[in-house]
Amino acid sequence: MVNPNSLSAPLPSASPTALQHGTGTTHSLAAEEGCDDPPPIFSPPVGNAAGGVPSHHPDTGPANNGQDNTSSSSPHLTTRSEPGRPQITTTESFQVSRVYDYGSLPIGSGGIPSSPAATQSPVYDNTRSGQSSTTAVDTLGGDESTPADKAAPHAAAPYALASLYSVDMSSGLTTKEAAERLSRDGPNKLTDAGGITWWGVLVRQVSNSLTLVLVIAMAASYGMLDFIEGSVISAVILLNIAIGFAQDYRAEKTMQSLHSLSAPIATVVRNNGRIEKVKAEEIVAGDIVCVSVGDVVPADLRLFEGMNFETNEALLTGESLPITKTPLLTLPHADYPLGDRTNMAYSSSTVTKGRAVGIAVATGMGSEVGRIAELLRGKKQDEGESFIERTWGKVKRTMKNVLGLVGTPLQVKLSKFALLLFGLAILLAIIVFSANKWRIDDEVLIYGICVAVAVIPESLIAVLTITMAVGTKTMAKGHVIVRKMQALEAVGGVTNICSDKTGTLTQGKMIARKAFVPGLDDVISIQDTSSPFDPTSGIATIGTTIIDGGMVEESKPLERFLDAIALCNLSVVRGNDDLAMSSEKPTENWIASGEPTEIALQVLAMRFGHGKPSLIDTGNWDLLAEHAFDSTVKRMTVVYKNIHTNTVEAFMKGAGEVVVPNLNMPGEEKEAILSRIERLAGEGLRVLCVAQKTLPSGGESDTGNRAAVESQMNFLGLVGLYDPPRLETFEAVRRCKVAGVKVHMLTGDHIRTATAIAHEVGIISPAMPAAQAATMVMTAGQFDALSEDEIDNLEALPLVIARCSPTTKVRMVEALHRRGAFCVMTGDGVNDSPALKRADVGIAMGLSGSDVAKDASDLVLTDDNFASIVRAVEEGRRLFDNIQKSQFIMHLLISNISQVVLLLIGLAFADRNGVSVFPLSPLEILWVNMITSSFLALGLGLEEAQPDIMLRPPHDLRQGVFTWEVIIDKMIYGVTMGTLCLISFVIVVYGHGGGDLGHDCNHAYNSSCGNVFRARATVFAVLSFLLLLTAWEVKHFSRSLFNLDPARHKGPFSVFHTLWYNQFLFWAVFAGFAITFPVIYIPTFNTVVFKHMAITWEWGVVLGCSAAYLMIVESWKGIKRWRGIGSGVFAGRTEVQLEDGLEVVSGITSGRTSRSGTIVEAEDRKN
Repeated sequence: MVNPNSLSAPLPSASPTALQHGTGTTHSLAAEEGCDDPPPIFSPPVGNAAGGVPSHHPDTGPANNGQDNTSSSSPHLTTRSEPGRPQITTTESFQVSRVYDYGSLPIGSGGIPSSPAATQSPVYDNTRSGQSSTTAVDTLGGDESTPADKAAPHAAAPYALASLYSVDMSSGLTTKEAAERLSRDGPNKLTDAGGITWWGVLVRQVSNSLTLVLVIAMAASYGMLDFIEGSVISAVILLNIAIGFAQDYRAEKTMQSLHSLSAPIATVVRNNGRIEKVKAEEIVAGDIVCVSVGDVVPADLRLFEGMNFETNEALLTGESLPITKTPLLTLPHADYPLGDRTNMAYSSSTVTKGRAVGIAVATGMGSEVGRIAELLRGKKQDEGESFIERTWGKVKRTMKNVLGLVGTPLQVKLSKFALLLFGLAILLAIIVFSANKWRIDDEVLIYGICVAVAVIPESLIAVLTITMAVGTKTMAKGHVIVRKMQALEAVGGVTNICSDKTGTLTQGKMIARKAFVPGLDDVISIQDTSSPFDPTSGIATIGTTIIDGGMVEESKPLERFLDAIALCNLSVVRGNDDLAMSSEKPTENWIASGEPTEIALQVLAMRFGHGKPSLIDTGNWDLLAEHAFDSTVKRMTVVYKNIHTNTVEAFMKGAGEVVVPNLNMPGEEKEAILSRIERLAGEGLRVLCVAQKTLPSGGESDTGNRAAVESQMNFLGLVGLYDPPRLETFEAVRRCKVAGVKVHMLTGDHIRTATAIAHEVGIISPAMPAAQAATMVMTAGQFDALSEDEIDNLEALPLVIARCSPTTKVRMVEALHRRGAFCVMTGDGVNDSPALKRADVGIAMGLSGSDVAKDASDLVLTDDNFASIVRAVEEGRRLFDNIQKSQFIMHLLISNISQVVLLLIGLAFADRNGVSVFPLSPLEILWVNMITSSFLALGLGLEEAQPDIMLRPPHDLRQGVFTWEVIIDKMIYGVTMGTLCLISFVIVVYGHGGGDLGHDCNHAYNSSCGNVFRARATVFAVLSFLLLLTAWEVKHFSRSLFNLDPARHKGPFSVFHTLWYNQFLFWAVFAGFAITFPVIYIPTFNTVVFKHMAITWEWGVVLGCSAAYLMIVESWKGIKRWRGIGSGVFAGRTEVQLEDGLEVVSGITSGRTSRSGTIVEAEDRKN
């Protein structure tokens, strides 16, 4: 192997490639794009599948793939192009290996020189590796002049593929080119025979129980030659279908568009080397794609750069273990099995380790997973033992869709309930027929159908769909994307929130506040920092002395410390020279990409003029190996070759408890370091320990052995980082407490740091009893050491768990479930997926979260903000409230029950012929159900959250919407309404009309029907008015309509604010009142269609019944508040009173049930 130090001649270049680094403007462009985790390039070890050619490969060897010179003394494949040979372009033949240096090394510096015209690789420059001098080897075999085969990209050189796909590997496609290819090839997604179709929504509207009953009524009307009534029912059916179709289809499209917001995001190189984030479905063939650990590979990629890259391809190959990739290998022929194509990354596989860059060679149905999907689709069509079985399967699936037995649990439950009511409708019709001794003539048949129509919820599923669509849209505006609709139903009932700290409770913008370096007189303090990314912001002091970069020249310990934190670092921090071109939100004149912790360390090093770019520009450092940070080991190590001293040095940073045991020093000194870590952590700082060692001579061969590299390290210092809490976090935590939701912090930080932040944001109360302090804050080691029985015997589960691992999160979820709690769990990493799946609602971070975590989650936060979780809980509660109000209180539990009471008791009203007289005509019932109630229900579905919605305890998800309070309320309201309607009928017929019910008044008007027709009009007006008033009364189950929001509106006129703020409902009620009059008074229309007539003095009865109804409802609400029934226990309390009640019992609630720590429990303890 050629010694890299022996080659220092410049490489002439006319056009840069994606692998090259030189001095140019592209270097700054890439970092501005904020690619979080694009891969750096590395020097692959021979015989290791990490990127080089495996030594055992049958078609490669020391003489193959252009490896003209080998050296057994070096374990790295670091061959360079021969001096003087022109750089190979995509049109030249080649049979060489090439190496590219990333660090803009000057000629003669020992690294790869670059021509002045060469630009730097955007892919690498924006990686978290910054400007490391990582070396990449491209062992490409073959002849680049030979056209590459799209069918076998694994057997083609990357540059040949780049030529084939007409893309420059350093610049990528332009936006215009990508758009043209996307238009030509279609989106990068698997086609699906399902999805939303207009005819599917239409079938859902036509084939429901209400429509079926109406069709029967229509057929009966036509059969009895009542063409007017039949025509009206026909119009009602068509109108119901048309309105339901329009609303349902719009709601479905809205939910589909919102769901697309959570689609995977891919990182690509486009537009002259800029790193951009695009939706995965917008990837096109020829795109240069960056993938990193946790990502789902968006398309089939031919890799050409990589660092420790592994993917899980079980979906394609069935291999359960991750596959180590060799990006730099070109396979000699096309006939390699799929699992052996180690220079490829396939769509839908998951990145389990490392980072890589590749050319997209197949997308959508053209990818390997697309081909499998196509085969499966064809197979499914051919499956089945017989034609009858296949047909029966299709019929069952169709029937489930028609009956609404698909969808979220709540949708299925309501559909089943609608079917139950359909059965009840049939039963009530049978009761009507039985009461008439089964002498079924046209009038009895119509009456039976009327009763059936009265009990059917006409817009049950439609209003639910619209309500949920509005909920998802509202959540999206609040930075929460709903991935699974059942989470929308569940999030309002959560009792516990388990949240990360960094970036969720805190701002995620860390600042290096203090640094301890042995040999200095005092601790280095950074003060007055206004911009976390600006190395010039604030001042650095030792004691009272202000220090600067000149201090480094005077202190070797400080220099080694800064070397370590700069080189053991994957972030990029640089001046934002082109604010207009940056896709990131700039922080003054500096931008950064990478992990907040590493950015803070890099800024600290740059403050003293010792940042990574400065070190790399010297040409003294070549990256040999990287051992990435992992949540299980909590440390990171890099190995560099110091060309100036010709030594190999390892630098490590990590948590104190994992780094200190690996230090080469006596136990007493380790204890002293741990003691100092405790003191710094007690100040709310996240403390990292930094160490270094020089590997023994010939140590390059052992850089891949992590255990060997990280042992016997030399202590360099400590750095304390401060991540300030978000300004809104304290208020969000306080709102959770008032709402009866416990907040738990599960963090990887030191226990002292976590405790300090928990106090600052209000998770831990200062009034916590000392007896509870030992269990309220625990380390993961302490918690994991407990058995399940011991955890269950704890008075309360910990509010803070420090140094938390993914396994600890899972145990926390299981412990909460054993206590009957419903919990939210947040996560961002690959290892968080099990906890996200086991939680009742898993929430992934949209900014910092991996694709794997997002796929396992139910909700995605687009701003990674804890306050957004609280808004999601509030929206979930609002949705639950509105479903109860509009679906059950209005439609099923009041309107329908009142009509059933009225019509069943109305069987006793017999005319001169002994035939039961309708208190309401069939079309009056249809009008009330279809026109009056539907818009009221929709208005209630759009109701804003009640002022006290976050002052109540969580609703029990196991009960669902059928709570005892709802059942009791609906019985009282429904029976009251039905009784008042009966009273109004009796007053008109018997009080004024002498009890004369005429004859044949169910069929048409005649001279004997005056009393009946006036009584029907009165009942119709009473029922309509009471339903309109109920729409306002059910805004809150226990607060008075005249004092609904005492915190904002008080006094006798507060009711007008209450009625006005939901303007849709206001105008729906107003229109309901207004339209009642023409229905009653239009001549002929009233008597012929609705079978009632104009009224005069009867309006006094209507107003009297309305006033009586309001008095009864308000009295019942007053009793609930007085006796503390249901929601009445909270209706009279203010937010301050409720919060004070919680503070009294803070830390001593038992947490045994799903109501653990709620206000109910607080009241019980106070009483």
